[in-house]
Amino acid sequence: MNFNALLWVIGLLIGGTLPVFAAEPHSQTDEWEQERTLVLGSEPVYLFLAQEQKLSPQERVIRAQTRIKHLTSFDATHPVVSQAFGEGAQAGYHFSLNGKPLFIILASDLDPAENLTLEESANRVQQRLENLRKYYLQQRSPHEITLDILLSLIATASYATLLYFCFAMNRRAQLRLQRRSAKPPRWLKANSTFSQFIRLMERSLLNLTTIVLGLFMTYTWLSWILALFPYTRPWGQHLGNALYSLVSKLADDMLSALPGLATVAIIFLIARLFNQLLRILFNAVERGQMQLPGLHPETVGATRRLTSAALWLFTLTLAYPYLPGANSDAFKGMSVFFGLLITLGSAGLMNHAMSGLVLVYSRALRKGDFVRIGEIEGTVSELNALSLKIITRNAHEITLPNAVAVSGTVENTSRLAVENRLNVVTSVTIGYDAPWRQVKAMLELAARRCSTVDANGTMIVRQTGLQDFYVAYELQVTSQPGKLPPDVRSELHQHIQDVFNEFGVQIMSPHFVLQPRQDLVVPQTAWYSAPAEPAPEETKSK
Repeated sequence: MNFNALLWVIGLLIGGTLPVFAAEPHSQTDEWEQERTLVLGSEPVYLFLAQEQKLSPQERVIRAQTRIKHLTSFDATHPVVSQAFGEGAQAGYHFSLNGKPLFIILASDLDPAENLTLEESANRVQQRLENLRKYYLQQRSPHEITLDILLSLIATASYATLLYFCFAMNRRAQLRLQRRSAKPPRWLKANSTFSQFIRLMERSLLNLTTIVLGLFMTYTWLSWILALFPYTRPWGQHLGNALYSLVSKLADDMLSALPGLATVAIIFLIARLFNQLLRILFNAVERGQMQLPGLHPETVGATRRLTSAALWLFTLTLAYPYLPGANSDAFKGMSVFFGLLITLGSAGLMNHAMSGLVLVYSRALRKGDFVRIGEIEGTVSELNALSLKIITRNAHEITLPNAVAVSGTVENTSRLAVENRLNVVTSVTIGYDAPWRQVKAMLELAARRCSTVDANGTMIVRQTGLQDFYVAYELQVTSQPGKLPPDVRSELHQHIQDVFNEFGVQIMSPHFVLQPRQDLVVPQTAWYSAPAEPAPEETKSK
């Protein structure tokens, strides 16, 4: 076997265990020193500083590597020999193995700052080479190989046992979760969507924990097994160093992030305190316990949400520099991504958001109001930042974007209502042959017969138009508390029909092709046809 490869393996194993002497190699080297340092595996052996005849330090390193490359396993059974030569500035030491030259160190290679003699430096180099050679022979002895095999078998059996135990515990935990899901706690419904989500999360976390533990045990077992044998020791040590570097880096990052996280926690606690104070203030205004200029109970909800959003955005801005990884490329990429989303959707988003603010702060409507927007009539069930929801008389929920509501006409029946008594209006057209006093009295009588109409409330009959063939009448009444206009109109129409049928008046709008033979006028004797009654002042005038 090539001895250079053997030394490479040994160097990878014990490179971090042997002391590093500044007379030759340094523990932390720059690019200039790396080119001049002879390294066996990961173990620096010597730092060449001077030229040897016509060879530069870099060429001396290459020549030493070439010579070591041609060594054999038999050569490793012989000790490393160092032999001094020359005097003064030309002095040096020649290193060989089994009579084969390795390399030469010179007095001019010494660094005066190290305060080492040439002999001391040569002894240290020889000791390093001897340690590498002896360790190589020791690890390849039959006794050591047999011991490594036994250790690997024990480690494999332990690994298999732990892995089986891990998956067995996973199965037991899954069965326990299954039994517990049959008897959920009182606050959790048995077959609800939330309970199914909780069970899915529990099973997923349990499986994920088992897989992570299994992978960790596999990684540890593999790196330890590979590190036992000389030929695979570089791979094992590489795996172990990678895991150690990862864990140490994570630990260092966590420790270094603690001050920043503490600062973030303090900032968020202060923000939460201010948010609670604002909530108490807004709740007092909403309940009528406090009055603030420009703030009304109808707008408190939106103002609370806007103030809370602004406060938390400001808090996030203050805390952002202290978050772990705030300056990393991942955070920068997220900022660009969200900025792009806002840019692409800002036009429609801001239009609906500003329209929502107009609806709220103009107090055009609020939750629970009975409104009519365009052809849609119903009760407002929800008013959000981007849209509002209306429940119609047919129990249909209609969602209107705020921009659509603002661009149209909002007719709010509940705004001027007293004690939730809404004004309800209906209309009817009657021919000119029916006395208007009689029509007025019949409409009022029909309204008084309605159970959904407040008999003590407003009851007004208006003539809204004198058309070519008929008169348009409008009846305005006040509903009972909690009664909606569609229900009031339905009952009102029923009683209007009954009253008009009772007094023999047609609810019909005639249209004539020719002039009737008789004039369509009401004689004075029929002005007060039942159920109309003359007013007291009219009776006195007669």
